[in-house]
Amino acid sequence: MSQHPDILLILSDIDGTLLPFGQRVVSQRVLDSFHTALDSGIHVGPASGRGISHVTPSFAGDAACTATALATNGMQVYLDGEMIHEEHLPRQALVRVAEVIAEEPGTGAIVFKGGTPLLVAGTREDLALSFPMYAEQALDHKGIPEFPIVKMNVFCTGDLAETQRLCELVEREVPELGFNVPLARFLNITPKGYSKASGIEILCKALGIGIDQVVTFGDGGNDLEMIAHIPNGVAVAGAVPEVAAAARWHIGPCEEDAVPTAIDALAAGEWPFER
Repeated sequence: MSQHPDILLILSDIDGTLLPFGQRVVSQRVLDSFHTALDSGIHVGPASGRGISHVTPSFAGDAACTATALATNGMQVYLDGEMIHEEHLPRQALVRVAEVIAEEPGTGAIVFKGGTPLLVAGTREDLALSFPMYAEQALDHKGIPEFPIVKMNVFCTGDLAETQRLCELVEREVPELGFNVPLARFLNITPKGYSKASGIEILCKALGIGIDQVVTFGDGGNDLEMIAHIPNGVAVAGAVPEVAAAARWHIGPCEEDAVPTAIDALAAGEWPFER
């Protein structure tokens, strides 16, 4: 391992990057690595499509590990336990999304009120095929709510190819919004041009650091802009092809705790990546 200029911010996707699919809480190995980084003076946290109320439980309630975070794909930016930025989705555009997906069998949508998912289109049974945890928690709600919306997701029952087709459809029909595929059967929604990379820029400005002092880890479609934007973007093994191609560095799989191993090295002032 070689030495490298100071890294002062580390951000990692959760699902498929820190947390193997099918599990709900990260390993003790992940928690320990985050605390090692924090103890070394590095800000470290998750960069997730989840809202913050679903982020902290995935870290076993360890608030120190999520005090700095990008939640809801960077729509909510947290630094040292304080939310320093929040974006909202335009309601009329979301109404249009609901109209478009109403013509697609097996498709629906959820909107979040705080940490509570509201099932605003489609069926609970179809949602359970896409994201079982949300299906367990969702409350029924007719139509798009009137309150300011930070997080809305579209779900479907198809495979990855069908999910990508659906993503292209809503992108075409509702061009004022951005859409991405974090995993099969699920779409994220952001304002057009906004992503996890936008949240990183906000954090960098608040911390007074450059993006060359940031390391990001990811695997899914909603990590693409973050991995591509940061000079030291890292893809875990099994990342979708677009993320793997955009990443400057590549490491082993989530299931082998490749990310916490790399974080430990960074905290020690070592550079664990090779092309």
